[in-house]
Amino acid sequence: MSSPALFDLALFPLHSVLFPGGLLSLKVFEARYLDLVGDCLRERKPFGVVSIKQGSEVRRTSNDPTVFETTGTMAELIDVDSAQPGILQVRCKGMQRFEVKSTSQEADGLWVAEALLVPDDEPVAPAEAMHETVRGLANAIATMKSQGTEPFLQPYAFDNAGWVANRWCEILPISIAAKQKLMELPDAQVRLQLVNDFLRSKGVVK
Repeated sequence: MSSPALFDLALFPLHSVLFPGGLLSLKVFEARYLDLVGDCLRERKPFGVVSIKQGSEVRRTSNDPTVFETTGTMAELIDVDSAQPGILQVRCKGMQRFEVKSTSQEADGLWVAEALLVPDDEPVAPAEAMHETVRGLANAIATMKSQGTEPFLQPYAFDNAGWVANRWCEILPISIAAKQKLMELPDAQVRLQLVNDFLRSKGVVK
């Protein structure tokens, strides 16, 4: 049996966590990331989003260290708008998770990883005990839509435990570190159970 294949992946470190199936909106203005978006558009390839543990998204000096998580999510471009010169408004969809095995930094500051794909969540239905949490998400979506907000990409997948858990994780008022740990969990049912426990502790779900 052959070993999983390593592949090169350009990285976009952010102070946020991208979940598979999630919607990511970016305002891109640094030259290294403008070039990255151009390359991804031309070659129809994804880039990797990793959460920053230390440092900044914007490089201030060559001595400004950036430390990021070693598990991230690949982002696929949905649309790119250049409404202002030198600034791109980008919308992306979260795809498969990956693990960073090694990194190098190019002359312009762009990080490139040797990465390994992490298996997708198994498509399993939410357990019966989670049905109130599923309904709660549907209600939250309806409320956000009534306020003119559309935070999630369609089609919705309320019959998929991983999808429900991931969408809740994106909107819960929890730390980036907690979201990272939830995103990394290999079992979608466990992730949804933890979300359910949190919602019940806050009285969001009865």
